[in-house]
Amino acid sequence: MEKKLSPVLIFPLLIMLLLVGTHEKIITQSPAPQPQPPNTSPMNGTTPGSLHPQDCLPKCTYRCSNTQYRKPCMFFCQKCCAKCLCVPAGTYGNKQFCPCYNNWKTKRGGPKCP
Repeated sequence: MEKKLSPVLIFPLLIMLLLVGTHEKIITQSPAPQPQPPNTSPMNGTTPGSLHPQDCLPKCTYRCSNTQYRKPCMFFCQKCCAKCLCVPAGTYGNKQFCPCYNNWKTKRGGPKCP
């Protein structure tokens, strides 16, 4: 006599196979990306709009570190950074990386940003 599998036995087997397959897919999927630490390289913040307003103080502190006129340098650097959201790399020059910072002029036509 030939035995037939009853639907009562087949249904739980199919459920178990489906559960094992989905569990395997869940395990083999790549984990969610972890937040990356902020980039502290010297070039970070040198492109227009790449800084957040709270990042201006440390960038301007470094930008004005070699000048004799620290207070005005910090004042105008922070003002320019707040508008342009970038500060050129280094303590002098490199303004080509931040066009807004470079092109903002005083009433007399001189550079506004240090």
